[in-house]
Amino acid sequence: MDPKDKFHGCVTSKLQRKACKSHAPVAMRTNIRTQALQSTQQKAYLMASPFVALFLPLLLLLVLHRLPLFALGLRPPAVRYPTFVLGDSLVDVGNNNYLFTISKANSPPYGIDFAPSGGQPTGRFTNGRTTSDLIVEALGKNSFPPPYLAGNDSSIAVQNGINYASGASGILDETGSLFVERIPLSMQVKYFEETRDYMVRTLGKNATEFLKTAVFQIITGSNDILNYFEPSVYLFGGKKLAPTALQDIMVSNITLNLKRLHELGARKFIVVGVGPIGCIPYLRVMKLVKKGECLSAANTVIQGYNMKLIRAINKLNEDLGPESTFVYANIYDIFLDIIQSYHKYGFENAYDPCCGLSFPPLCFGGRDGNSSTILCKDRNKYVFWDAYHPTEAANIIMAKKLIAGDANANSFNLRRLYTGLL
Repeated sequence: MDPKDKFHGCVTSKLQRKACKSHAPVAMRTNIRTQALQSTQQKAYLMASPFVALFLPLLLLLVLHRLPLFALGLRPPAVRYPTFVLGDSLVDVGNNNYLFTISKANSPPYGIDFAPSGGQPTGRFTNGRTTSDLIVEALGKNSFPPPYLAGNDSSIAVQNGINYASGASGILDETGSLFVERIPLSMQVKYFEETRDYMVRTLGKNATEFLKTAVFQIITGSNDILNYFEPSVYLFGGKKLAPTALQDIMVSNITLNLKRLHELGARKFIVVGVGPIGCIPYLRVMKLVKKGECLSAANTVIQGYNMKLIRAINKLNEDLGPESTFVYANIYDIFLDIIQSYHKYGFENAYDPCCGLSFPPLCFGGRDGNSSTILCKDRNKYVFWDAYHPTEAANIIMAKKLIAGDANANSFNLRRLYTGLL
C-alpha cells in the first residue's frame, strides 16, 4: 500500500481480488444448412444497420473483457456494499423514536432540510442528513440504511444495511442513563446478531460472502466523555474515574464489540474517533468557556482516548488481517479545523446553535418547524444545529473529507474501503 493511503498506521490489510473465471462455451450440434442461413441473415442485418455495425465491436469488447459500463461514462457505478451503522445521536436515524427516552429528535424543526421526508422530522438529530447518510449517498446508494427498531422487512438488510444507532448511548452500558432508555453499543451488536441470524436463514452459506462486502460504521464515544464532564451524572453513585482509566475502559469495551462483530462475519470496519466535544455549545456554556475557545480539559481526554483507540485498531489489523480491514476515521482534526477556520468554509457562526439555546440545550418549534423561539435565518451559515450536533452543512464538509481523504488530518480515503481497493 502507498504510505499516503495510511492513517496513523491503522490500515495494514489488503482485500484479495477474486479472479474472474471464464467458461468456454459448450459446443452444440447445429445443422450446417441452418448455420449458413443464420450467417447470411446476420451479414444482411449488419449491412442494413450502420448503428449495429459501428457499435458491435465495442459491445463484444465489453462482453469478452467484462469491462464495466461505468468505466466508459455510460452510467454511474452502483454500490453493492450495504452499510451497517452503530453509534450515537450523530448517526441515529430514528431508533430513539421507538424508545421511552428524553433523547428524541422526532419533532420540528429537526429534519427541516431532509428532502426524502419532505422536511419532516425522522429522528435524525440535525436539520438534514448525517455524515453516515452523506457517505453512503456519495458512494452510489439511492436510499439510507433504515432504523432497526422501525421493524422494516429484514430483507432490506441485504440491499442497504441497517442502522442501529441510538441517541444518548455510548460505548459503556451506563452512559446516557439520565435519558432513560437508549441502546448501548453492546446491545446494538446483539441486534446485529439478530439481523445476521435472519440472513443466515434466508441466504444460507451466501450470508458469509455477503457480509464480507458489507461496511460497518462505528461512530460512538462522545457521550461517554460528555457524561464524564457532567457532574450530575456522578451524583447517583460511584467514584469518578481518572481520565486515563475512563479512556482504557472505553477502548477495552469498543475493542470487545469490534471483535464480536468480526466473529459474526463483519470484515470491513470504519471506526470513527471522538470529535472535539469540548467545542460544542452546550459544554462551553455549562463550563463558562470564553467565546472563541473550547474546553481544553475535555479535548485533552478525547485526544488521549483517540490515540489509544488508534493503537487498538492497529492491533486488530495485525491479529485479524489480512482478510479484515479496520480503518480509523480522524473526525477530531477535521471538525476542529471547521470550527477554528469556519470563515474559510463559508460559515458565519461556529459557537452558537442555529436552533434553540446552548443551555438549557433545547431545540423545538411548531409543526412547520419555523416557529421555535430561536431559529437562525440561514442554516448553511452555522456549524452547529443545536447545542450538541452539527448542521447538515458541516456534515457535508466532514463527509467529503472522509470519503476523499484529507491531507491536513491524515484521513484515510473511505471510497477505497467501499470499493475494495485496499
